[in-house]
This record gives sequence, C-alpha cells and structure tokens, in this order.
Amino acid sequence: MKFFLISDNIDTQIGLRLAGVKGVVVHTKEEILPVIDEVRKQRDVGVILVTDKIAEMIPEKMDEIKKSRSLPIITVISDRHGSKRAKDFITRYVQEAIGVKLNEH
Repeated sequence: MKFFLISDNIDTQIGLRLAGVKGVVVHTKEEILPVIDEVRKQRDVGVILVTDKIAEMIPEKMDEIKKSRSLPIITVISDRHGSKRAKDFITRYVQEAIGVKLNEH
C-alpha cells in the first residue's frame, strides 16, 4: 500500500517526495475535494496524508472518510510550521471516541 500527500505547501511535498511519497499541493477547498475523491479510487493507496491546514478546510470530508472505515485511511500531519493542534488532542480524541476520561500524570 502506498501513501499519498495532499499539502498546502511545496516544502512538505518536496520533503515527502524525497521519502518516496507522491502528492499534490492545493490551496482551496474546491481544489482539495476532487483530489481526495480521485485518490480514494486508487486501489494501491492505503493512506492519505493531509497537512493541518488542509484538514482545517475540509472537516466534514475528514469525518466522512474516518467514519467510512475503508481504505484509504486519512491522517493529519504537521507541516514545516509545526502542529496547530492542542497539546492534549490525542487525550481528547480518545475521550471522545470511547467516552473514558484519561488521567494525565
């Protein structure tokens, strides 16, 4: 299975291309949605990587893909500027997913 990147900046695309990951650079929701739909049709793509900024532009599509439980899966990565997510986003994500509050020590 292959990875495919959808990025909002060329630096992230070049960095991942050096690691063998193909991808595109897009800047608007209107550009992103057709790319996602096309990539999802490719049987050899197992993971779609999207940068934080891309994920922020398409929250409904992100939820739709995650809830579909089918390949390819979609995941958010930080770009060269770092993550925009809160430090406790994983804890909150688990809490929302399973309804259990995790203690932080």
